[in-house]
Amino acid sequence: MVHHATRQPHILIVEDDDEIRLLLEQYLSQKGYVTSAATEMEGIELIFARDPVDLILLDLMLPKEDGRTLCRYIKEKTNLPLLIISALSEVSDRITGLNLGADDYIAKPFDPSELEARIRAVFRRNQNTGLPQEYRFGTWLFLPRKSILYSQKGVRITLTGAETKLLQEFCLNPEILMSRAMLVEALKGDADELEPRAIDLIISRLRRKLSEEGGQLELIRTVRGEGYIFQPQTQRSEG
Repeated sequence: MVHHATRQPHILIVEDDDEIRLLLEQYLSQKGYVTSAATEMEGIELIFARDPVDLILLDLMLPKEDGRTLCRYIKEKTNLPLLIISALSEVSDRITGLNLGADDYIAKPFDPSELEARIRAVFRRNQNTGLPQEYRFGTWLFLPRKSILYSQKGVRITLTGAETKLLQEFCLNPEILMSRAMLVEALKGDADELEPRAIDLIISRLRRKLSEEGGQLELIRTVRGEGYIFQPQTQRSEG
């Protein structure tokens, strides 16, 4: 059985200015968000490992890190929406930020109410809005926003964007035959993964990753000539 969980949205604030960071934490907390803060990569990774994050506010001008490098890293490793907050306010700066993969860009100084409105707009645009933020099946905890699987044994497995989308589609439709055409539809936006043959390769990668905990866990069953069925109640068979 797949269990879905909902919770307050968790926003990670990456900002080195203590005054601005505290203001954002207090204001967003009042608006019903859970907040965490970091000033460099190490802190970001610690928060990622500890709690599911739903959106990142990123200052590009950090003392110990290149904000642009952080932005690229976050967008390559996760599906998280990201909003840049920066004193760099030229049009060219905004274009650069958006080209790095940011979902929005707001220049300092800004009104907190405008920032919160932009956060809500990013959540509305984000394709995962309204979907469960975590899934539990078998021995696994799946965090689609972070593209990560955790096992009961503490194994942490990182998924690609395409693997994340397919596994989430399976979690939303357990015990239902999913044709390759349906799975291709779920991958809209991933142009390189839209061929039916590519679906088979992604499924193969998912199966391999889901078996890394040990033993054989047939969560995704092939129905020859028709597609795949996600069976989260399948028991582990050892040996």
